[in-house]
Amino acid sequence: MMIFNYIRVSTVFQNTDRQLINVACDRTYEEKVSGKDINRPQLKAMLQNIRSGDKINVHELSRLARNTQDLLKIVDQIVSTGGTIHFHKENLIFNGDKKDDPFQKLMLTMLGAISTFERDLILERQREGIAIAKSKGKYKGRPSNFTDEMIEKIKYEFSNTKNKSELARNYGISRGYLYELVK
Repeated sequence: MMIFNYIRVSTVFQNTDRQLINVACDRTYEEKVSGKDINRPQLKAMLQNIRSGDKINVHELSRLARNTQDLLKIVDQIVSTGGTIHFHKENLIFNGDKKDDPFQKLMLTMLGAISTFERDLILERQREGIAIAKSKGKYKGRPSNFTDEMIEKIKYEFSNTKNKSELARNYGISRGYLYELVK
C-alpha cells in the first residue's frame, strides 16, 4: 500500500505550505497549475500510479478539481481502481467500500458544486473589477511579451500571409490576440 499526497495551487506565485501539514506519505505530487481542467501532468502521473489499496490525501476538494463533473470523474477513477481518497479539510473519505453510499455521493456532489460556484463568483468579480478599471482608464491589460521590433515583424508577416491562424500558432498566440497586435 502506497500513500500519495496531492498538492496543487493555481499559480507559480502561490505557496503550497498550508496544504497537508504533517501528513505522512510515500510520494508527493505537487503542481502549480490551474485546476480548471484535469489535463495536469502530476495529477495524470498520480492517477496512472495508483493501485488497489493505495491512499491519496488532498487538502481540500478544490485542490483536486474546480468543477463538479471533473471532481466526480477523478474520485470515481480512484475508487474504481481500489484506491482511497481523503479530503482533509472536509474530512471526507471515499473508497470502494462506500462507492455506492448515497450520502457520500450527495456530499461530494454538493461540496463540488459549492467549489464550482465559488470559482465562478471569483471570476465574475474579477471581470467586474477589470471593467470598472477599464472605464476609468486604469486597466491596460497584461504587458505584451513582444518588443516593438517583434510587433513590426508580426505586422509585416500579417500583411503578407493568407493563413492568419498559422501565423498566430507560429508565435504561440491566439488568432484574436494576433489581430489585436496588428491594430
